[in-house]
Amino acid sequence: MVATLLSALAGLLLSFAYEPVGQWWIAPIALAIHMYAINKSKHSILSAFIFSVVTNAIALHWSSTFVGSLPWIILAIGLSLFYLPLALVSRWGITSYPLIFLLLEELRNHFPFGGFGWMRLAYTQPDAPYSQMAAVGGSAALSAVVLLIGLFLFFTTQQRFSLIPIIPIILIFIPIQLQTVGTTTALMIQGNVPEYGLDFNSRAKAVFNNHLKLTQDEIKKNSDVDFILWPENAVDVDPFIDQNKDVFDKLNSIEQPLIIGAVLGKGNKLLNTSIYWDKALPQVYIKQHLTPFGEYVPLRSFARVVSPLVDRVKDFEPGDGANSRFVISDAIIAPVICFELIDDAILQNAASKSNLLAVQTNSATFGMSAESAQQLSITRVRAIEHGRNVVSVSTTGYSAVIDYKGNVLEKTSMGTAESIRTDIDLIEGKTPRDKFGDWSLAGTIFLLFLVSRRAYR
Repeated sequence: MVATLLSALAGLLLSFAYEPVGQWWIAPIALAIHMYAINKSKHSILSAFIFSVVTNAIALHWSSTFVGSLPWIILAIGLSLFYLPLALVSRWGITSYPLIFLLLEELRNHFPFGGFGWMRLAYTQPDAPYSQMAAVGGSAALSAVVLLIGLFLFFTTQQRFSLIPIIPIILIFIPIQLQTVGTTTALMIQGNVPEYGLDFNSRAKAVFNNHLKLTQDEIKKNSDVDFILWPENAVDVDPFIDQNKDVFDKLNSIEQPLIIGAVLGKGNKLLNTSIYWDKALPQVYIKQHLTPFGEYVPLRSFARVVSPLVDRVKDFEPGDGANSRFVISDAIIAPVICFELIDDAILQNAASKSNLLAVQTNSATFGMSAESAQQLSITRVRAIEHGRNVVSVSTTGYSAVIDYKGNVLEKTSMGTAESIRTDIDLIEGKTPRDKFGDWSLAGTIFLLFLVSRRAYR
């Protein structure tokens, strides 16, 4: 019973490491408590499940916004099942905990339906003093550091003061060679929506007009910008069809280079796009990694039993990665659309082709929940990982300017119409993580394997 209660406490504490509480230092403490609990428990599978389900249920409560509790509960339980193999520590020893945890985290990042990597430990750590580990070995390495500090803290409860788990932190001193090659001036428009909820896009032209008006007001104040950035779904109608000619003409009235988020039609399907609005020939990037159950519905007949709202989801079609950068003067901008943030391959490719990342997102379907704050934390870690400054803009907030060290330079509020005008550096060069690609993950796993074999010796 005590071990079960400690597992629940550990899960509760770990959820506090994620936004909206967002205290990075809680994560290794929570992990150390769970290591202690699972090491003492006679029911290690139950310990693993209780720990994980409490964490996921609290941190992902935002997923119940406007769709009810059942999808949220299924998501929390489904993700928690991935962590049942943590029970293997009862056979392999507690020093195997970091290795097992990381392997399960990576599995969850890719499976099923393309994975759901939202709950990586790394994404609790943008403010940690060792957050630059993401630039060395990626998000996986940053997760590994949290796990190893947790193991070190566990050792202190057992009066075994092994320093082996925290030795890898010295890797943050590996030099990172990046260069500033220029500066660009961006005007980011957070136009807000008339109303939150699943039906926000039924008022699509109202959302468009919000962004148009705020853009026009800001340009009247000062038209000297290199480009204007609108969020995902700012233009939630197809501007290329005749019935939306008024939208097409209004977009053409903007003289400055403009990047918009728009939904285009393709037969019976939709395309979630980022468009560099060139009057002569607009360049269209199509979102590659779609959100399961949000932009398409796997197992639709089964999902319908869970929630009748799935029939309101019209399937989108993924893109193939074409037009994955927009060149505006010295700025080489890679668009990243919302859920793509958790796809390692897309982010690495985007960074390799650009000197600035532009994240376009829409949080209107999650109201004033913690979803947007958690996404901002993910974006900050990705900026560190790939050594790129980021302009991130949302329909409703938070929109932010983030430097390549993960610092938030400017940020809007939630639920407001605001703009950010920023001069931001353009960065070239590769972080060690991007130089080594997938080998950085392999190296992290091997390092945890060595720790699992050596930490007690």
